Amino acid sequence: MRRFEGRVALVTGAARGIGRATADRLAAEGAVVGVADIDADAVEEAVHDLTSTGADALPLACDVTDRKSVDAAVASVVAGYGRLDVLVNNVGVSLGTPFEKIDDAAWQDQSDPTLHGAVRCIQAALPHLLTSPAGGNVVTIGSVNGLAAFGDLVYSTAKAGLQSLTQNLAVLYSRREMERKGLTSRGVRFNVVAPGTIRTRVWTEEGPDRLEALNRLARLYPAGRVGEPEDIAAAVAFLASDDASWITGVVLPVDGGAMTGPLSLSDGFL
Repeated sequence: MRRFEGRVALVTGAARGIGRATADRLAAEGAVVGVADIDADAVEEAVHDLTSTGADALPLACDVTDRKSVDAAVASVVAGYGRLDVLVNNVGVSLGTPFEKIDDAAWQDQSDPTLHGAVRCIQAALPHLLTSPAGGNVVTIGSVNGLAAFGDLVYSTAKAGLQSLTQNLAVLYSRREMERKGLTSRGVRFNVVAPGTIRTRVWTEEGPDRLEALNRLARLYPAGRVGEPEDIAAAVAFLASDDASWITGVVLPVDGGAMTGPLSLSDGFL
């Protein structure tokens, strides 16, 4: 499939994990991809790998907590390619601070990049998304933590905020509202992908105890496994593509069935 031929995408948190898989997927489907991450060295490595496959990718050192950095990243993409069609917000910080120990700094350190970082990126990208001839798209990576009580309070609260942000923007910048204002824009679609547990480096590179915990978690999912970054990238690509042209303002759990509930039929309960 080449659903993004001729389109330009910007992916934040794109050097590793879900962001990297998403950049790879969009590039494989024909997109030019701005690869943005706070880790400049990892960005260069990711772009090198992408361009070695024939993809067109732009390295962008970007800190989503810094408005000037975000504005510069968006400006670089537009200066280089003349347009921006897709924004993927994929930055989230989870420190697991116990509620009674959360001070103002701890709250800010986690909620700012996770929630306000997405706001900054959308604000910077929006003027360009509104002029996209294909219609603009924003896909934000939420979490099942924002949909139910899975712990990690600050992270979960910030992820929950992304849902309300997305729903409001899906109305404010819809094609209908653009037409009401007499504008020719096709509007922007906004959606959220809410992953369950994903096999990323926070599990695989933090020692054998974390890896064993990941394996235990796999047995709790109805699908019988934890997710892979590519599972989320596939969902992002769908929502950002014309295949989802009548989908906006939704939260799509990609969670191996975690949100269906804790019941196991093998336990003999109905």
